[in-house]
Amino acid sequence: MKKSELRDKTVEELKATEGDLRREKFNLRFQVVTGEIQNPRRIREARREIARIKTVVAEKERQAAKEKGSEAPKEEGTK
Repeated sequence: MKKSELRDKTVEELKATEGDLRREKFNLRFQVVTGEIQNPRRIREARREIARIKTVVAEKERQAAKEKGSEAPKEEGTK
């Protein structure tokens, strides 16, 4: 999945996708142990896709915090 596709999704959708990928990665590791894996490269792809999702979620959360912080009025007299 491309980053542009990930950025179009909500945080909840991204977290659900991350959970699905984690389960897939878990199952792929079992397939490696049992020798049933068809495409070993898929483990790497899943791991990297999870990292992409985590990055986009962090970006969205930082952006939301930044927007929320800029809306709050600043208090006078505090350092």
